Amino acid sequence: MITRRSVLKSAAAATAMINLGQYQAFADSPTKYSAKTMKTVERAIVIDMLGPLKINFAPEAYAGRMTDAEAEMFRTCGITAFHNSIGTGGPSAVEDTLSFIAAWQGYVARNSHVFTQVNTAVDIDRAKADRKIAVITGLQNSEHFRKKEDVKAYYQLGQRCSQLTYNTQNLLGSGGTERVDGGLSDFGVEIVNAMNEVGMLVDVSHCGDKTTLDAIEVSPKPIAITHSNCRAIFNHPRLKTDEAIQKCAAKGGVMGITGVRMFVRDKEPTTIEHIVDHIDHVVKLVGIEHVGIGSDADLNGYDDMPPDQLKMLRGSYKASYGFRDKIDIEGFDHPKKVFDLTEALYRRGYSEQNVLAVLGGNFRRLLGSTWI
Repeated sequence: MITRRSVLKSAAAATAMINLGQYQAFADSPTKYSAKTMKTVERAIVIDMLGPLKINFAPEAYAGRMTDAEAEMFRTCGITAFHNSIGTGGPSAVEDTLSFIAAWQGYVARNSHVFTQVNTAVDIDRAKADRKIAVITGLQNSEHFRKKEDVKAYYQLGQRCSQLTYNTQNLLGSGGTERVDGGLSDFGVEIVNAMNEVGMLVDVSHCGDKTTLDAIEVSPKPIAITHSNCRAIFNHPRLKTDEAIQKCAAKGGVMGITGVRMFVRDKEPTTIEHIVDHIDHVVKLVGIEHVGIGSDADLNGYDDMPPDQLKMLRGSYKASYGFRDKIDIEGFDHPKKVFDLTEALYRRGYSEQNVLAVLGGNFRRLLGSTWI
């Protein structure tokens, strides 16, 4: 006899089979994803809090309109918002920063059929509804701030996030690979306060340990570690201590986990499962509300860069960075990487609600509370 209960049981069983089944969802990718993953990414506001639109330093990379293939790559990547950010510094920091902002905001404007420039957190929500890609303008150094009034000036140009230091010493504080970390300077305190006043997010991803802790303490608002991993898993100067993660979280901050190979594990094999190990560590340490994604790469990764540019990039860092043969991780080195990460989170036992938080819900909350 067919009853309402038997029909519902059959429907539930069919749904379970669909969710467990694997499907080749994209014509340009042989990887198969579950219906559950596809549904989750479709629902999520996915924020990559360090995702350059392109790691390509040639002017031709940003001078014109994107190809149809590039547009389709962004439309189907599953990522709602990219924090488009690079590091500038040295004597030409101001000129280089202004060139970066002008060049990439121009690229976003010329490709407005795909992108939308972010002013407030609501623009990310609007981009999701409109099926566009939101672009957050940021910098991975703050050497272009020569006086505290500069913060407001760059905010008015569109900058919404600033990392206090890159890897070395500047007037604000010390970077993570600097020999001595003297902490946040008096000028650094002024800049942090100015950033909070205008509504610019403070980022300490590359900062030294003491500079990181000082910034967390000084900032009246929550701050971000947009792209780093956990030093408790292995000892690398670019990674964050448990103390830093705990104090960041205690103030309402969020840490984005990166997929850069030498920041994930110090030996092979290094896989996407090891990226999830860092997410797990943050969750166990401070809770699911304080972890997100900061891939620290564009959609195709570093290893696909033009060879001359890749050689130059590798040569610009200290030996302590520990480059290996590859910089990217298989499964996290292609335009659909957010789907692979979602699959990995489900394999690890995360609920849909928690996956949505990691993919972007936590950073969306942080941006809404810190931006004006």
